[in-house]
Amino acid sequence: MHIPDGFLGWTWPIFWIIAIIAVAYSLKWARDNLDERNVPLLAVLAAGIFAIQAMNIPIPWGTSGHMVGAALIAILFVSPWAAVLVLSIVLILQGLIFGDGGMTALGANIVNMGLIGGFVGFYSYKALKGVGRIPAIFIAGWASIFIAAIACAIELAIAGTFPLTEGLIFMGLYHAVIGIIEGIITVVVILGIERVRPDLIPDWVKGKKQETVG
Repeated sequence: MHIPDGFLGWTWPIFWIIAIIAVAYSLKWARDNLDERNVPLLAVLAAGIFAIQAMNIPIPWGTSGHMVGAALIAILFVSPWAAVLVLSIVLILQGLIFGDGGMTALGANIVNMGLIGGFVGFYSYKALKGVGRIPAIFIAGWASIFIAAIACAIELAIAGTFPLTEGLIFMGLYHAVIGIIEGIITVVVILGIERVRPDLIPDWVKGKKQETVG
């Protein structure tokens, strides 16, 4: 899903502007909500996301498919802005150090994986948690990566990089399958953390009433 340089044509500055605004909001969230108790968890999860994103599956016409982790962060930290923050850090490091994703396309990558992935994952879980937390977590993980992939295909079609129909088919099919793995991993990680450190799991994941930190 990392878009390389040169694939967004004239549109890349638009995504940079959106990404800068989103990162600013995520930094405000961090100042208001992060403390010495949850910073280590955020750092560990960021490192894990960095690692899982290294497993890329090539997709025709220049992009790639991989897991993202945005829903996991958004659910555990009760805010989509946490996902924006973590994914921004991960994507900046990947682009600067490993050349994974272009720097002109960094704004779009942050928008797709951090902003769209985080918000879709967060609100999917919020809407579905009444039917059961495990199905809700799974669907949130799946939807976060699938919708982000669809957005990526649309963006590349607008830029004229490749046709919309083919883009939706390839990005959609690949990430519909990858999303199953994403959903399973999201469930496993949350349940694993709950088993060893239940104090780090927010009440809304435990099934208790919890206010939303938007």
